[in-house]
Formats: sequence, C-alpha cells, structure tokens
Amino acid sequence: MIVVFDVGNTETTIGLFGGEEIHAHWRVMTGVTRTSDEYGLLLRAMLDSVAVHAIDGVAIGSVVPAVTGPLADACTEWLGVTPVIVDARSKLPISLDVDEPLTVGADRLINTLAASRMYRRDTIVVDLGTATTFDCITARGVFLGGVIAPGVFTAAESLIRRTSKLPATEIVAPERTIGRRTEECIRAGVVFGAAESIDGIVRRIRAEWPGRAKGKRVKPICVATGGLAETFKPLCKSFDFVEPHLTLVGLRMAYEILKKPVGERAAARRRGPKATRRSRP
Repeated sequence: MIVVFDVGNTETTIGLFGGEEIHAHWRVMTGVTRTSDEYGLLLRAMLDSVAVHAIDGVAIGSVVPAVTGPLADACTEWLGVTPVIVDARSKLPISLDVDEPLTVGADRLINTLAASRMYRRDTIVVDLGTATTFDCITARGVFLGGVIAPGVFTAAESLIRRTSKLPATEIVAPERTIGRRTEECIRAGVVFGAAESIDGIVRRIRAEWPGRAKGKRVKPICVATGGLAETFKPLCKSFDFVEPHLTLVGLRMAYEILKKPVGERAAARRRGPKATRRSRP
C-alpha cells in the first residue's frame, strides 16, 4: 500500500493506493498549523482500517514548505516510512520547457507526469483548486508553461469579504443566469463566470499551441481535475476528460519511478510515457 499527499494552499488531499487502484482518499485543511505528532495522530485515525506495517511507501507533493517538514516527520515516526518528496529537482521522465523550471509547483510537475502517461497526447490540464491552473503538456511529457488564474472559492471569498451586504453562499450552479435573489446572483456570477473563463482560456491556449501533425495544427485535449472538477463538468464545453484524482495518480507514478534503481529510471526516460487507464466525463 502507498500513501500519497497532495499539499495545496487550502486543502491537503490524501490518497491510499493498492497497486494502481485508489482505495480511499481524504481532504484536510492545510491552513491549520500542526506538529508532526498531530499529523501522526491524524494519519493513524484515517488509516485505522489499514495495518501500519502494510504501508510500503509514501510520496509528498507540496506547494506549502511549512507543512512539508512536519508531515514528512510524521510519516517517518508514525508510519515507519521515509517519504519521497516530489519537487522540481526530482528525476522524473518529464521536461520543463520554461524560463524558471525550479519555480514550477509540485502539483504542476505531477500533473505533467500523470497526463503524459495516461493520455499520451498533447494535453491541457485544468486544475480547479485555490488557484485555477492551466498546465500545457506535450505527449512526450514536456511542460510548456500555462496560466494561473484566481480559483473559484478565492474569487467568491474576495467578493464577499470586500462587500458589506453580500452574504456567503454555496458554490453550486443556479438554475438560471438571471438571479432573483442575492444568493442566486452571486452563484451565477461566480460559477458561470468561472466556467466561461475556463472555456475562454482553453480556447486561447489551443489557438497558440505549437506544432503541427500531418499539416494541421495540433489540438490538445483538455483534462479537468481538482476538488471542483465534477461541479464544472456539465458547465465547461472544453473538457474532454474529468479525472478528479489526477494529481494523486501522478504522485503514485512519481513514487514508483523515484524508488526504482537509477538505471531503470534512465531506461524509462528513454522509452517515454506509457499509456494507462483513463476516464471519460
């Protein structure tokens, strides 16, 4: 069994894998300051049904350095496993074709690995988290860059916090665009506005996509992931696939690659990405 941690700015998503299958997953708040012992107790509670000795490995992909250390210590002390930390320095079979490769977030690296291996096609990964990111990935596992936009919850919280009379409301799609109550107006603006923004940015990215195949411009597929991927699936016309746990799957892949002997890793890089299971919306 392998446990993986996707540490985001707002939430940490945890996945438990047996082979290639995800057996369970959890979300906890990242913003809560915890010691390594508190993380350990939390892990033991979540993994209550799994014998600790059955945990063979741990992988952590984090964009919050203050969390990485205590979480890694907890895995070592409470699970008895030294975790693999996945970041821009990790020897993965991907390339970062950007100006500042060491600044690329772990989540975007992991999405690049997962998308190139699962689809083997040029891909735009739309990750709906604290920020909405658009990762541009070639079939050969090259990260070309992308777009970072305010996340849906981030935009909604900013709107509500900066206006004295607008109430907090649930982020769900309203039945109609023209709201008749304040909550409906907010939902229409936030949710439909985000959906149109996503489709518009994907359209612009596709128009700029480099390369041609058989004389025609390459059209990358679009894969949605993150906590709000399912919410926006019926609202965004640009989504070809929805893979809510893409980053967790990528972390599992990264763990398996980084735990291989150096010679096997070099051979894997030469072979390029390998296709794996994919899911359609």
